[in-house]
Amino acid sequence: MAKQQEYADAIALLKADHRTVETLFGQFEKAGDDSRKKAIAHKICVELKIHTMIEEEIFYPAFRGKIEDDTLDEAYVEHDGAKVLINDIEASAPDAPCFAAKVTVLSEEIRHHVHEEEARGEGMFAQCRRADVDLVALRDRMLARKEELMSAGDLPPARPSVVQLMPA
Repeated sequence: MAKQQEYADAIALLKADHRTVETLFGQFEKAGDDSRKKAIAHKICVELKIHTMIEEEIFYPAFRGKIEDDTLDEAYVEHDGAKVLINDIEASAPDAPCFAAKVTVLSEEIRHHVHEEEARGEGMFAQCRRADVDLVALRDRMLARKEELMSAGDLPPARPSVVQLMPA
């Protein structure tokens, strides 16, 4: 497991996750045989499941009421769209119709989501840096949860989070 010092704060941790997934998508595009594509697609799905879980369980709630609600709401909805594709990819074989297309669309959705989080000025992370939240303590909580999820082995299917947006 990565040490806390490797990431200056929670945002640095999330950005590192983004770069990992971008690399995996690039490897998928270059993979020739089906077994390699399936293995890389699985790595992508696991990375994204863990990433979305630590964002939704720890990072996003820490900023509710401190940054624009629309920014957080959109992030949850984007996660839900990705989760549908993640579950479809995990449930299918690389020779199944649309397998590669689903990975490509997931890549495009993630690229859009990452852009919105990392955009200078008014992107989510820029808003978060201006909020009164201890990003180092948040990093520590996120790393602990990430380690727990990684050691758990097989993760369950990704579950939609939109219900968190609905009024009680």
